[in-house]
Amino acid sequence: MDIQELGFKAGDAIEVIDATNKEWWWGRIMDSEGWFPASFVRLRVNQDEPMEQLSTHLEESQCGDEDGTDLGLLLGPGLPCKEQMRANVINEIMTTERDYITHLKDICEGYIKQCRKRTDMFTEEQIRTIYGNIEEIYRFQKKFLKGLEKEFNKGQPHLSEIGCCFLEHQTDFQIYSEYCNNHPNACVQLSKLMKVNKYVYFFEACRLLQKMIDISLDGFLLTPVQKICKYPLQLAELLKYTNPQHRDYKDVEAALKAMKNVARMINERKRRLENIDKIAQWQSSIEDWEGEDVLVRSSELIFSGEISKLSQPQTKSQQRMFFLFDHQMVYCKKDLLRRDILYYKGRMNMDVMEVTDLEDGKEKDFNITVKNALKLWTRSGNEVHLLCTKKPEQKQRWLRAFADERKQVHNDRETGFSLTEVQKKQAMLNAFKSHPAGKSKAVTRPYCDFLLRQKHPSLPTALPQQQVFMLAEPKRKTTFWHNIGRLTPFKK
Repeated sequence: MDIQELGFKAGDAIEVIDATNKEWWWGRIMDSEGWFPASFVRLRVNQDEPMEQLSTHLEESQCGDEDGTDLGLLLGPGLPCKEQMRANVINEIMTTERDYITHLKDICEGYIKQCRKRTDMFTEEQIRTIYGNIEEIYRFQKKFLKGLEKEFNKGQPHLSEIGCCFLEHQTDFQIYSEYCNNHPNACVQLSKLMKVNKYVYFFEACRLLQKMIDISLDGFLLTPVQKICKYPLQLAELLKYTNPQHRDYKDVEAALKAMKNVARMINERKRRLENIDKIAQWQSSIEDWEGEDVLVRSSELIFSGEISKLSQPQTKSQQRMFFLFDHQMVYCKKDLLRRDILYYKGRMNMDVMEVTDLEDGKEKDFNITVKNALKLWTRSGNEVHLLCTKKPEQKQRWLRAFADERKQVHNDRETGFSLTEVQKKQAMLNAFKSHPAGKSKAVTRPYCDFLLRQKHPSLPTALPQQQVFMLAEPKRKTTFWHNIGRLTPFKK
C-alpha cells in the first residue's frame, strides 16, 4: 500500500471526505485517513430517511452549513449520492465495454489471423475448436457498443438511458451459448498443443506482436464466459441506484430480467450438452437395441421407473422399465437372472400421444378392472397402452412427468434449442468406445447414480430411489447364482 492509502476490511464503515475523483475517494476510519478505491465500496444511505428529505438536507448543506463536506449526503459537485452512484455505474459499464471490444479485437487480429496464415500448423477445424464463435461475438459486441454510445450522456452520465440497448439485443446475446459450450473443448485442444514447443513459441509471438498483457491464451479465451456472467451484476447495480421516477428505470428492470434469463439459458444448454454423453452411454448398455438412436430426437431424461404395461391386442400385463425422454419414451425388459441387464422392447412417440388419468374400476377399451392406472393413446386409435403403478403417488408422479415432458418440448421450441449432428455422432462414438466388443454391457453404478442425481425441477428429493430408477440392482454373488448365470443355456 501507498503511504496515503486507507486500509480497510469487509464490513468497515468509511466516512467519505472527498469524492470528486470518480475512481479514488478520500475517507476516514476512526483516526486514519487516506485514499481508497471507490469501486471497492458500496454507499450506505440512511434507510429511514426518504429521498425527499435527503434532497432537502443536501440543499441546506450547500447553502450555509459549514460542515457540508459530510459526504454521507454528497458524492460529487452538486449531485445527490444516488445520482452520483448511478453515474459511476454507467461509466463503469461503458469503460468495461470499450475494454472488452479491444480485447476481442486483439484475439481476432492477434491470434486467429496469424493462425490462419499457418496452414502447416493449424487446420480450420482446430481454429474453430480453439476460438469457437468469438469472431461472431466480436461483430455483435461492436454493434452493441455503438448502441450504448448513442444512449450515453457524456456530460451527465446519470441521465443516460441504456436499458433499451440490452432489451433490443437480448436474443443476440444467445450466441454466447455456443461459445460457453465449446470452451471446455478449446481448453483441451490448447493443452494438447502447448505440449509442443513450436506452438508455445507461436502463441507467445502472437501476444507480443499484438502488445497484449502477459496472460496465456486460455486466460484470454475465458473473458467472454466471464463477460456474459457480469452483465446481470452490472444491471442489478444500475437498478439499485436508479430512481423509480427515472425514465430508464423500467427498461433497466426489464433488461436485468432479460440478461438473467440469457445466463440461465446458457447454463441450461451447457447442462443438457453434458448430459447427452450419459444418455449415449445408457443406450449403448441396452441389449438388442433397434431403430434410431435416442439422441436423434431427444436430449433430456425426464423421468424413469418400473410400471406394468398392457397394450392391445395383448391381454396379459408385462412388467417393464420405462424411460421418459423429451419427444419419446423407451421401455425395456429386465433379464430374469442378471437384473442389471436390460433388453430393448419398444418406444412411444410422445409427440402424438395423449395421456389420460383413469379412475379405479372397469376400463372399457381393455375390459378389465384397473387400479392406479393411466392410458396413453393416439387420436387415430391405432395405438393404446395401459400403464399401472403400484401406488397412487407413483401414478401422480408419472402424470407430472408427462406434463414436464410437454413443457420441455415447448421450451426447447421457444428458445430454439437443438443438438447438432456432430454433437450427436460424437456422443454415440464416445459411448461405443467405452463398450468394446465382447465385454459385458451391463450398466455401471456411476451412471445409475448420475440418473438418480438429475436435478429435474419437478423431481422431489424425498421420493424413494427405487421408484425413480431400478436399472442396476446388486449382482448376486453366491456360488449357486454365479454358476447358474454362467451355465444357463437360455438368455431370457
